Amino acid sequence: MRRQSTDHNPLHVSRRQFLQDGAGVAAVTASGVLLPKLWAADGSQSDRKVRIGIVGGRFGASFQWHEHPNCTVTGVTDLRPERRERLRQVYHCDQSYDSMEIMLKQASDTDAVGIFTEAPNHVRHSIEAMNAGKHVICAVPAAMNLEECQQLIDAVKRTGMTFMMAETSYWQQHTISARKFHAAGEFGTLYDCYSMYRHAGLESLWFENGKPTWRHGLPPMHYPTHCTAHLISVTGERLSEVTCHGWGDGSGALEGNPYNNPFWNETAQFKTNRGHSFRVEVWWAGAHRGCERAEWYGDKMSFQCSTPYGTPPTIIRSGQQTELDSGGFARSAPQVSAYEQPEWWKTDLLPKPLRHNSGHEGSHTFITHEFIDAVLNQRKPTVDVYEAVAYTAPGIVAHQSALKSGELLKVPNFGSAT
Repeated sequence: MRRQSTDHNPLHVSRRQFLQDGAGVAAVTASGVLLPKLWAADGSQSDRKVRIGIVGGRFGASFQWHEHPNCTVTGVTDLRPERRERLRQVYHCDQSYDSMEIMLKQASDTDAVGIFTEAPNHVRHSIEAMNAGKHVICAVPAAMNLEECQQLIDAVKRTGMTFMMAETSYWQQHTISARKFHAAGEFGTLYDCYSMYRHAGLESLWFENGKPTWRHGLPPMHYPTHCTAHLISVTGERLSEVTCHGWGDGSGALEGNPYNNPFWNETAQFKTNRGHSFRVEVWWAGAHRGCERAEWYGDKMSFQCSTPYGTPPTIIRSGQQTELDSGGFARSAPQVSAYEQPEWWKTDLLPKPLRHNSGHEGSHTFITHEFIDAVLNQRKPTVDVYEAVAYTAPGIVAHQSALKSGELLKVPNFGSAT
């Protein structure tokens, strides 16, 4: 259970089979194939267990490792005693450690480690765990600069361990639907995508007991993965260049942040390696409702997930009929209909104990299962190290563009496992 095979053999199906198998669509990869169902009808694959240790008692306590039939939590750790206790109670684990370093030295019974620590420590902690022979699932973002992106890839290649990033937008219910539509060819050419992550009020986490936290002044585009996953996970494209603009109001709250970031909000326009466009908004402030949503535009069909202002999920199909615009000119009249968003977490895409709603629009149980299943079956996880970097690096470059008043910059392509 230690090393990951580089071979990945998903189950190929015909388009007709795909359309008939409504329960299987959430396992669609960017290449339009289905992953094999690797568990039995009772929800478990075998009696094998992945023994995992959890690091970080805040976000790390929001997953379902203790519910998965093929996983057991063998240890928990956080530098804060109260957070260690929370992890211990959530995961029903009696073994706790004062630090990750101690756990890595002493926990010989651990196969994998969940890294849910501060973002600036993700790469360092992930590499330490892989060097200790542990598979790793890590919170977002994968890295804080381009050098760290390469260091993470190098560590995965050198150690042979499985690395997965716990990106929630990959498994949001509407993103799963978008992958289904794309794999079935319903979009036609998906020429544009628009994604927004709006989260006003995060400044409440910038200081604790009068001291700044790692979140103080974090550049919005250093946290891009909730958006970039909306396109990359659907089509497999890579983002190749970007121009980005930031907005800041000179607020004293931004002063002295360790990133020298002057912006509350950043808005980026990306070009993909297939010549398509992708608009991304990461906003920390302003008069708007919070959301993590996307809109996908194709020449045959477009799909918009629900808005925080009450608009339901919507499908727009190019129509044969015409209408007159306000100037009296004829134009194509699209067919617009509401889309009843399936709750994919209710289906047999998950083991029975995990078929319940969870954090970030139902994504946490999927993340839990995807990592455990990938480790057990020695396969590449959906958001492996290359996907993680592909989601993360474009935002790092976008922030540099914003600092240069929107200068067009190239985004490096770090490759893929295949």
